[in-house]
Parts: sequence; C-alpha cells; structure tokens
Amino acid sequence: MARVAIVTGGTRGIGAAISVKLKENGFTVAANYAGNDDKARAFTEETGIPAYKWDVGDFEAAQEGCTKVAAELGPIEVLVNNAGITRDGTISRMTHQDWDDVIRINLGGCFNMAKACFPGMRERKWGRIVNIGSINGQAGQYGQVNYAAAKSGIHGFTKALAQEGAKFGVTVNAIAPGYIDTDMVAAVPENVLEKIVARIPVGRLGQAEEIARGVAYLCGEDAGFVTGSTMSINGGQHMY
Repeated sequence: MARVAIVTGGTRGIGAAISVKLKENGFTVAANYAGNDDKARAFTEETGIPAYKWDVGDFEAAQEGCTKVAAELGPIEVLVNNAGITRDGTISRMTHQDWDDVIRINLGGCFNMAKACFPGMRERKWGRIVNIGSINGQAGQYGQVNYAAAKSGIHGFTKALAQEGAKFGVTVNAIAPGYIDTDMVAAVPENVLEKIVARIPVGRLGQAEEIARGVAYLCGEDAGFVTGSTMSINGGQHMY
C-alpha cells in the first residue's frame, strides 16, 4: 500500500513540483492549499492529486484537515511543510500584522502540521518530515526580518524535532532553497533579479523540480540515516 504524503502549499510553485515528484515516486499525495480555488482545481485536473483547503497557520484547521486526509487516504506517513508567504518591508515600514502573518503561517504552520502528524508516525515507527526553509533564513535578507526569522526558526525546529523522532524511525530534515524560478521570484523587479542571478555562482535561478528531487530523496526509504540535516540547494550562493 502506498504511503500517504501531505504537501502544504502543494498546488503551486515549489509545492506543486514536490507533490508531482512524490506521486511519481509512488506516494499517495494530498496537496494542501489556502487560497486560490481555481489554481487548486486546475492542479488536480492536471495531475490527479487531490487538493485539500485549509490555513496551516490555524491550529484547529490543521488538525481537522489532517484528520480528513487520514480518513480519506490513510495514515499520514510523510509531511512536507512547504506553505509560506511574504510580507516584505524594512522594519520601519513593517506592520505588526505583517510580522504576525508570516510567523504564524511560515513557522507556526510547521508546528501545527507536525502536531497533527508526528504522533501517528511515532506510533507506527516510521515517518518523514521535510521542512522547506530558505537561503534567506540562513544568510538574512534586507527587508525580510519577518520571513528570515520564520525560515531561520524552521531550521532550529527541524533539529529539535529530529531528536524527538530519531528513536521512533521518524526523520526530520530541512531543505533551504536559494532563488528558484517561481511566481514569487518572478514578481521581483527585473533589475533586482539580474543582480541576484549575478551573485549565484552557477549563473542561473534554480528550478522547482530541483528542490522536489531533494525532498523526494529525504522522504524515501534510503534516507533513514539522515535526520536533523539541512540540505542547501542554492547554486552555491550561500556556503557555510
């Protein structure tokens, strides 16, 4: 029987690529989304992957959503925490709401989803959790104190939860993408984007499928000895 995987923010961009790759690798995938019904419907029609709508930043909604997925598809054995938003601005311009929304969804969503899925994984003695961080959580980024803080928090969350899961066969890892050719990056002004690409040693933006391949490895049987790690997929832009 195929293992069930949930991918949050799984109908667009990097999340959609991850959902498709996991399906190709034999998982039964549920793609979570929060807002765009038309895009979600089109994604399901194109891929055959069911889409489930809830806000991962809402604790009760996340618990109810995971319960529904488990009832319809089976026990959740893989969780990919990919959902994220940006509310950019320097701290002098950033509102408390901008801060709160990004922390609640990007970092709080990881807690809410893990809270729903981790106990069952521990009980069944097998699980994979992959949290999508960011190069900007590692190196910081001007105008993103909220996003950088949330993504940096994901890396600490990953290491701590990995220690809880290790003896139960539950691995917890993170991937830190660099600048990937998605709608979010496409919204960056062209002159700014040129400067970003100039700082990437391989000389190009990454592709969503390249992140998806990394996630697929960490979710597979062969990655059982990898836990508490962060895989940086950034074209050499940030090394440490």
